[in-house]
Amino acid sequence: MQAIKPIAPGAYLSEQVADAMAADIRAGRLATGDKLPTQAALVKQFLVSRTVVREAMSRLKSLGLVDSLQGSGVYVKEMGFSPLNFDARSAVSKQAVVQMVELRRALEAEVAELAAQRRNPSDIKRIRKAIVLIDQAVLAGSDGVDEDVQFHRAIAEAARNPFLIGTLDYLSQFLRGATRVTRANEARREDFARQARDEHEMIARAIEAGDAAAARQAAAQHMNNAICRIEQADPTFWEQAGVQLASPLVSGLPIPAQQNPPVSTTTKA
Repeated sequence: MQAIKPIAPGAYLSEQVADAMAADIRAGRLATGDKLPTQAALVKQFLVSRTVVREAMSRLKSLGLVDSLQGSGVYVKEMGFSPLNFDARSAVSKQAVVQMVELRRALEAEVAELAAQRRNPSDIKRIRKAIVLIDQAVLAGSDGVDEDVQFHRAIAEAARNPFLIGTLDYLSQFLRGATRVTRANEARREDFARQARDEHEMIARAIEAGDAAAARQAAAQHMNNAICRIEQADPTFWEQAGVQLASPLVSGLPIPAQQNPPVSTTTKA
């Protein structure tokens, strides 16, 4: 490894070390089969503790960049497909929910356009049924999250693109967390809930009519409006229920020991 500047003081030192080493691997400065420096050498190079180096090695392994051979050392693995990773440090936040909805906007707009082009009568029936189930859930006092997810899933199935469906399935743990927050916020205000319901109806109508451009626009606008509703949420929502509801966004994300951000568990009475 080439000499680099010592890691700057602050939190998440292990992530800084891992990121620096990952950059060397991805840039080819550390090639497949190269042996990494010893822990002692890395401690001197980065001016950090052995604990930080061990945690950095663990992160590199989780990223699929290195592998250890017992009694031999740590070696750079052959580069394959990099796993999709999210930074969990700020995941429990209003900003994270907005960013996740931005991701949904890109996916849902494309999915809705394709659905309008490829839907059949059975698809329309499933989409319409999902809207009815959302209404029933809301009337029964539920948050309607599962039914909301089913609505968008029915549209995805109508798009008939297995790669898009696979991507949505992979992201489901994060998308569901964001949906739980947005629906909880919308349930606090009748106008928000009505807007969300009307937006679903507009998407369904465009798909049913086979109007691909209108379906894309309606789906994108639905996400834009969801962001606006998040931005307009009462500050107490984020101080109380919002933080707790956003916590599933970090489900399954590796966070190094003793580096977890504090999460409020206070709920609205």
